[in-house]
Amino acid sequence: MALAIEILPMLSDNYAYLLHEPEAGVTAVVDPAEAAPVTARLAQQQRQLDLILTTHHHGDHTAGNLALKAATGCRVIGAAADRARIPGLDQAVQEGERVMVGKAAGEVMATPGHTSGHISYWFSEAKALFCADTLFSLGCGRLLEGDARQMWASLQKLLALPDDALVYCGHEYTESNARFALTVDPDNPALQARAEEVHRLRAAGRPTIPTTLGLERRTNPFLRPDDPGIRRTLGMTGASDVEVFAEIRQRKDRF
Repeated sequence: MALAIEILPMLSDNYAYLLHEPEAGVTAVVDPAEAAPVTARLAQQQRQLDLILTTHHHGDHTAGNLALKAATGCRVIGAAADRARIPGLDQAVQEGERVMVGKAAGEVMATPGHTSGHISYWFSEAKALFCADTLFSLGCGRLLEGDARQMWASLQKLLALPDDALVYCGHEYTESNARFALTVDPDNPALQARAEEVHRLRAAGRPTIPTTLGLERRTNPFLRPDDPGIRRTLGMTGASDVEVFAEIRQRKDRF
């Protein structure tokens, strides 16, 4: 099912995403940190907002919920595990359930680690993954409410998706993530090329999102704790994947 996806920059480095399914004429927004950019774009398109898809409770992903709901009468969808913390929640969902944007079906994936109730939405026909602060381009979210084992399990779920999955994450962090990634994976030519590409995109004022899951497999150190080169750099050749992942996350926290 065709699903038009538009990036809406928010705040200083957040991304919300405007989705439109043309056959049913349904429009949704993922993680609106602000209401004004959404309503302005909808007015330009002469469209009505039907749904808000929330990934997690943080204000930089939900602060626009109530104003948009008041202005448009839209419904708010979010995690049942976080029902008490999502503003305006109408429909509570959990892993394995489907969210419909018109005729486009999104699978709900539980991806805790950054927060305890974080979910992602996978629209398989559109090859679109909305993973907010679980997986970033060349990074992953801080472990604010979960631990390394939980986050690594969530990332492994995402790694089961196809290489051509388009990754729509919550922030424009890629340039700083690239600088860090090169400190733990300095001999990776795919990462070196990606870092150069990211620098060119940002210098031109362009987003680095979406990335693809295949590109992240080759370049994102948080998805590659089994890589021998990364393990040598960290001095952890005999460690488990989750131990290596935890060390990478701790180093990024101090970077």
